[in-house]
Amino acid sequence: MAELAWWQSGIIYQIYPRSFQDGNGDGIGDLQGITRRLDHLICLGVDAVWLSPFYQSPMADFGYDIADYCNVDPIFGSLADFDRLREETRQRGLKLILDLVPNHTSDRHPWFEESRASRHNAKRDWYIWRDPAADGGPPNNWRSNFGGSAWEFDEATGQYYYHAFLKEQPDLNWRNPAVREAIYDVMRFWLDRGADGFRVDVIWHLMKDAEFRDNPPNPGFQPGDPEIRRYLEVYSADQPEIHDVIAEMRHVLDGYAERVLIGEIYLPLERLVAYYGADLKGAHLPFNFQLVESPWNARTLARIVEEYERALPAGGWPNWVLGNHDRPRIASRVGQPQARVAAMKLLTLRGTPTLYYGDEIGLEDAEIPPDLVQDPAEKNEPGLGLGRDPQRTPMQWDRSDNAGFTTGKPWLPLSPDWRERNVATLAEDERSLLTLYRRLIALRKATPVLVAGSYVPIEMTKDLFAFERVSEDGRVVVALNLGPEPETVDFGERLAQGRILLSTHLDREGESVTGRLALRADEGVIIAVG
Repeated sequence: MAELAWWQSGIIYQIYPRSFQDGNGDGIGDLQGITRRLDHLICLGVDAVWLSPFYQSPMADFGYDIADYCNVDPIFGSLADFDRLREETRQRGLKLILDLVPNHTSDRHPWFEESRASRHNAKRDWYIWRDPAADGGPPNNWRSNFGGSAWEFDEATGQYYYHAFLKEQPDLNWRNPAVREAIYDVMRFWLDRGADGFRVDVIWHLMKDAEFRDNPPNPGFQPGDPEIRRYLEVYSADQPEIHDVIAEMRHVLDGYAERVLIGEIYLPLERLVAYYGADLKGAHLPFNFQLVESPWNARTLARIVEEYERALPAGGWPNWVLGNHDRPRIASRVGQPQARVAAMKLLTLRGTPTLYYGDEIGLEDAEIPPDLVQDPAEKNEPGLGLGRDPQRTPMQWDRSDNAGFTTGKPWLPLSPDWRERNVATLAEDERSLLTLYRRLIALRKATPVLVAGSYVPIEMTKDLFAFERVSEDGRVVVALNLGPEPETVDFGERLAQGRILLSTHLDREGESVTGRLALRADEGVIIAVG
């Protein structure tokens, strides 16, 4: 087998900069703070850091509304701080992946300020402007992801501009070649500065229907659903021309050695895998969020993995994600006992795993009092459970004030368990979740079949999920009990002789397995065969 690229063999760790480590005492995480905590990532064993946006921004959506793509917001530091972070990651052998937000800018970006100045401005067509409908209202029925119409009327010029998210985040017009080249220049700016690749925000949104047709009603819409679900996004996203754009982005990256292009894509499986592109010239890794969005039961998860493996294009490399800054944390979704099983699943499936900061210590979604809510998703559509603050609370480092995150007042409240659930405390516990993550990652690195082996499902019943990883380097069986009761697994001749390499309970290493295996409640094991 050909040698794998670093983004195939490695493990990616997402950092939400506001919440990782504050370096100057203002209560908000920053680049200096991230640099200070890099050794945690080395102890954990990950290979690449993905940073959510740190660019200059009015912070209407906490950095996803960019006013200057080629500068660091003072909240997070400076370009010099970025350069130091890049150098420190390089010295430690870590890759650095940046968030690219090309679908929209801030309404305070100079491009948009020019665009809205007049209908005749040279940058008018850099954004999506349309005349009102016959009744004077919005041009069509497209809805914003943050509630309400996706069209905002501009009194000065008498037209509407389109914003898939906040009205402070006008969408760029990706049918304009000048826009494409401007964003590709942004990519080159950061690649020249040492970035190892990009995770592209809402990449499936870049191209909209050229005729701006109404989206059809969603027959599954229910009262209480977010407004964005009222219509099916048939025309406002995922248009065929998007694949030409992604091929162009990939061409920019291919001008540099060993870079990666990752796409954020929330689409059904058959449409997701199209983002690998013709001849695999699209995204290297179209993010696979199925573990984030699916019910946590053995039969569903087994089916998901098998369907995903079958749907991958020839040569397409898989990837798996358990959580991110937009979705509830895994420990809150499945509970602390199953969070250990989830960690084993993530780190033993075929493909590149992405971890979200804090999952390694079992951070849960924190309850945010109404007066401390920051997220516009919750402010715009309160009470629907759309707020993302709960999964963005500060990282918990130790038992000192504010869990070692800041000497000031944290921008979001800490989880109430921070005195017990922090890196320093869990590092001292040889059976903690943090210890399990470290052991799992070390085992993955030391066991080539866990990185490069094929995926072979093993048919199971009840709450059991099992599979093999197979290569010329050997065979490994992974058996997971996703239920609260003990179960016995009968492998028959498939596992005549084996040895447990690791249990999620961290207490069975070296135990012999001959055909049958007793699993405790909420337990997973990795078994070397032979």
